[in-house]
Amino acid sequence: MSNRENTSQIVSQELYDKLVKQMTEVGVLGNVFLAVFKIFAGIFGHSTAMVSDAIHTFSDVFATIIAWYGVKMANRGEDKEHPYGHERLECVAAMILGVILLGTGAGVGFSCYESIVNHTVVKSPGVIALVAAIVSIAVKEGMFWYTMHCAKIVHSTAFKADAWHHRGDALSSVGALIGIAGARMGYPVMDKIAGIIICLVIIGVGAGTIKDAIGKMLDSSADDEYENEIKDCVNSAIAELEGINSIQKLFTRKFGEKFYTDIYVRIDPDMPVKDAYNKTQVIASKVRGEVPQIKFAYVHMVPDIH
Repeated sequence: MSNRENTSQIVSQELYDKLVKQMTEVGVLGNVFLAVFKIFAGIFGHSTAMVSDAIHTFSDVFATIIAWYGVKMANRGEDKEHPYGHERLECVAAMILGVILLGTGAGVGFSCYESIVNHTVVKSPGVIALVAAIVSIAVKEGMFWYTMHCAKIVHSTAFKADAWHHRGDALSSVGALIGIAGARMGYPVMDKIAGIIICLVIIGVGAGTIKDAIGKMLDSSADDEYENEIKDCVNSAIAELEGINSIQKLFTRKFGEKFYTDIYVRIDPDMPVKDAYNKTQVIASKVRGEVPQIKFAYVHMVPDIH
């Protein structure tokens, strides 16, 4: 699977800030509304599954805030202590979101398991709990698609993780819907079982988020498609530069949501060093300007000696 998505254009800072602000507002306001509605429906509708689902939604409010803060910190420029920038802080934010989800899922699952083991008697869930589940599925699925779409445009690991939290909440609500419907049909234990299924969904999303964030902090290389895009850009520059003959080799490594690339080009050995250097800078500038997600491009000179 490709380790980059929707890289067809380089995003302006103005558009970046606008989309991050919109994703944050949608995440916080949408989750607060749903969490309050679901906790009300769960309590007055006598549904453990809906209360569990509401807890998951409340955790998503904090998840969105953490995603926003992670993006804000990652977008800071280089400084003396961090000469390569702060992009990996976004991966750290994503890992924190994953840990929060693991804890939330474990707490919800343990509560439901305890209720089943202790044979806790509960009333049959009311219609309002059923309505809340249906509303939640529709709203959270919409939030997932919107946030994922924007996150791909701005290449944000943290907000992609936040989008998956929305999808996890939608799936949780599907489980709650099944459990509530089963309980209303005379099988009250279904509500508890649905709560456990929800907890497993939450834990799964949390583990996947942590795994993805760790992978982006391990300096893994880009996929072949992306490296070929860089090579095409370099070759188009070489075609216009006399004395630069070809690419010898090219390396890439992931740095948060950005990439570093080292490009080795064969040069005419008789070319003055200053001229060769200036031409490699033309190549580097072209790569940074035309290939999305490039943080740094280093072009190295290799004398073309046969």
